[in-house]
Amino acid sequence: MMDNVCSVLVRPAGLQDLENLVLGNAALAWETEQRRLDYSRLRLGVLALLQDHQQKGWYFVAETSSSSAVPVVVGQLLVTFEWSDWRNGNFWWLQSVYVQPAYRRKGVFRQLYGYVMNEARARQETVCGFRLYVEKENVDAHRSYDRLGFHRAPYWMYEYEFSDHTIPSRSQDLSGRPIKGS
Repeated sequence: MMDNVCSVLVRPAGLQDLENLVLGNAALAWETEQRRLDYSRLRLGVLALLQDHQQKGWYFVAETSSSSAVPVVVGQLLVTFEWSDWRNGNFWWLQSVYVQPAYRRKGVFRQLYGYVMNEARARQETVCGFRLYVEKENVDAHRSYDRLGFHRAPYWMYEYEFSDHTIPSRSQDLSGRPIKGS
């Protein structure tokens, strides 16, 4: 059950939100994976998306007013998209979901999610569903997504990260080892 619900304004993020989004993503990576992200790379990545949202995706932020009435960003959610030929539509991937600790269990994520759902309804001819991934150990997130009607998909996710943006040559496997016979 949620403690006192916090009313927030959800809106599309803009360049003015860059630093808050970077800080939110860094906190998210640390809290969920104990992973320290390269700040410069992260900042460039968030900036690239904000400058090219039509191709890359959209951030939404939830903001509330502090006692000084200055809006404060307390939550964020990123939507990227993946075309499904099977469904002739886009799945929207909900990513980089982060709510400041003091605002958790107060309905902030639910309001972000509701806003994104309304965005999908407005474009319903192209959106065929939502997907997200969540850390296996993040039981609180599992419960939140269950309450919203998400279910565990029958897929496993695999990843091979080109951390330095270098794709192995044709004569190498994904680990960089030579392929036999090349």
